[in-house]
Amino acid sequence: MTQTATGSKLLTMEEYLAYDDGTDTRYELVDGELVEMPPASQVNASIAKFLLFELAKHLAIALLAFKDTEIEVTGRRARCRLPDLIVHSEESRAALVGAKRSTITRDMPPPAIVIEVVSPGEENRNRDYRYKHTEYAARGIAEYWIIDPEMQQVTLCLWVNGQYEDTVYTGDTPIKSTVVPSFDLSATQILAFGQN
Repeated sequence: MTQTATGSKLLTMEEYLAYDDGTDTRYELVDGELVEMPPASQVNASIAKFLLFELAKHLAIALLAFKDTEIEVTGRRARCRLPDLIVHSEESRAALVGAKRSTITRDMPPPAIVIEVVSPGEENRNRDYRYKHTEYAARGIAEYWIIDPEMQQVTLCLWVNGQYEDTVYTGDTPIKSTVVPSFDLSATQILAFGQN
């Protein structure tokens, strides 16, 4: 469950980027409101870490971001998401060199892949399958992976002609990434790590 952290004042993107409440609390910005992101469940954290290490077998470590890089997306008002994992494009990584904050703003090139591990609950399911699906497609992110422990599936959303075409993986069928073609794990292998 997420909590809104601001009162009635809506923040602009510039105000959000300058915001510091003196804590280590992580936030997303949703239509100008700070939304506190609670710590991930053990299942979600295990799956995200497993994917980080698996992707590191195929990509340079410098191209991987683990719960530490935000991405500005479009919405009615200012929006900024904090994905579980990001696979940078060479261009998005280069755009952050020397930046004071690890935030991919709208004037920067998009990353190659964004990965979200769905937390339990209808609100979280709507956020990952509906809102972020639209937001990440609008940013032109080549692939959006939705890892869903509850549904025991991985949805790979491939950006084609301005929108995502979704492929749902269950069982032992290897996931087919266009960004990381050598990645060959199945949904079963990825999701099993959350049960260990």
